[in-house]
Amino acid sequence: MAMDKNLNELLKWSIEHTSPSQPSGGPPHAEPSLNVSALASLMGAPSDAELMQASMAAVTSSDPDVSLESKLVAFDNLEQLVESLDNANLLAQLGLWTPLLDLLGHREPDLRRMAAWCVGTAVQNNAPCQERLVALGGVERLVRMALGERLPVEKRAGADAETTEEDVVADGPETKEVRRKAVYALSSAVRNYQPALDVAAKELRKRGEDVRDEIDAADMDAVDKLINGLRQRALSA
Repeated sequence: MAMDKNLNELLKWSIEHTSPSQPSGGPPHAEPSLNVSALASLMGAPSDAELMQASMAAVTSSDPDVSLESKLVAFDNLEQLVESLDNANLLAQLGLWTPLLDLLGHREPDLRRMAAWCVGTAVQNNAPCQERLVALGGVERLVRMALGERLPVEKRAGADAETTEEDVVADGPETKEVRRKAVYALSSAVRNYQPALDVAAKELRKRGEDVRDEIDAADMDAVDKLINGLRQRALSA
């Protein structure tokens, strides 16, 4: 049986630290370091993947003992975890993209804000995550939010088994804070990723916005002009 990579590193580290001392006067040697993953294995700490799953479980929990404050802390932890490209790419492997996008329609504005923030962080300079966002219809949702439209409340995003169809209809326009984070997420999604920009531009035109055809996703001046216009409208809402 092949030895676990982290256990192998632990063994190597242990051997190097129990080797005879360097002869007096010999050249000093660099102390080997123990990486975070190996140390976590030694201490039995949860992996980042497990932390991400636990965070999402807390955010989407219907347990009344899990407070909104606790959910926001869990969401903040998830957002920090997906700052890493490797962790952001785990969202797809762990099946977390669907519940994350559903949370864009949560009845609590702070959870909608955190969902948009988390999406924006995950897709920033990350083509695989940008691709998943496009494939799952996330760009269209973000456009609607950026323009001030409330998304329908998703049952999986905080409604319990007693929820009726009337309960899941969005009530009123989107908040300024949520709109700003939706614009941030859109900005991250469309930069240097043409499919996302094409979808965003099409959705904006569909909703009556004057957006020119064939904007180049690599043209930062053109992208800035589009995003800044949305940002100013959100700020003045």
